[in-house]
Amino acid sequence: MMFLGVDGGGTKTAFCLIDNTGEVLARTVGDGAYYFADNGTGGVEHVVRVLEKGIAALCDQAHIVPADIDHSFLGLPGYGEAPGDVAALDAAPRGILGNGRYACDNDMICGWAGSLGAVDGINVISGTGSMVYGERDGTGVRVGGWSELFSDEGSAYWIAARALNAFTRMSDGRLTEGPLAEVLRRHLGLTTDLEIIDVVLNRLKGHRTDIAALSVRVSEAAELGDPQATAILTDAGRELAQLVDTARRRLGFGPDATVPVSYSGGVFESTTVRRAFTEELRRRGAAYDLRLPLFEPVVGAALYAAKLAGAPLSAPALSTLRPGAGTVLTENRHDRP
Repeated sequence: MMFLGVDGGGTKTAFCLIDNTGEVLARTVGDGAYYFADNGTGGVEHVVRVLEKGIAALCDQAHIVPADIDHSFLGLPGYGEAPGDVAALDAAPRGILGNGRYACDNDMICGWAGSLGAVDGINVISGTGSMVYGERDGTGVRVGGWSELFSDEGSAYWIAARALNAFTRMSDGRLTEGPLAEVLRRHLGLTTDLEIIDVVLNRLKGHRTDIAALSVRVSEAAELGDPQATAILTDAGRELAQLVDTARRRLGFGPDATVPVSYSGGVFESTTVRRAFTEELRRRGAAYDLRLPLFEPVVGAALYAAKLAGAPLSAPALSTLRPGAGTVLTENRHDRP
């Protein structure tokens, strides 16, 4: 049996085809599939084009046709956030795959399934945005992820927005200036501090991915000893832990249950974020089994496809899959935000 996993993202979409023995048959990467894209290239039609190109390339590698695939799971960013679009997104893969043996849902499921091997537990995602997804006995719960404008706590965008605010306070004397100010001046090429308004609003046009990318500079400033940058990253870790603890409660895990928890997303490259996240989970008193991610999200999507087909991979198959799938063996696997 063959299972297709698709992990859609804002900047890239990953495709992976595996079989029930744990062999990776084909892999490829295509353009982002964020259909709310803020660069004018979004829409369901864009998602269809991305899927067509990626699935065609995958099938060419494996020397099959799409109809040969037994089951597929397509994780799409933004899925479910505009109810009127769900039917169109659900229908999009049918003509490409040539069958109805697939399911679409939010890409958060890919991160959960990859990190934990599609078993009960909770995964926290923190890249450009943030959210938590967990499952228990077939019931799924989402916490957070209400958009960067008024939510996405602990995300790269949230970190960057707070850092930009700290920069303005440092510039006009409300905060003592630390290394963060000079790091941002140098990175953004500012000639005057007020120019940051033009850079963010006009040059970057407020685009979520461009703003979120500034979170890397916050980590840089923290490493240089900036207390404001360190505080922002620490707060991010605590916010992400709160999302996890809320998901635990909503899923109905008992007080004595030890809940597996893992993570996805570039924000977790920060040692400060990871430390604060772990300490906050411990402080909350409930039992958590914090695990390094087993697989990357696209492999998780393929594992979830197998689970939906009623043919979850066996333990020996998962062992075979791990080295072939690019298993995460360190905490620094994820792309930067």
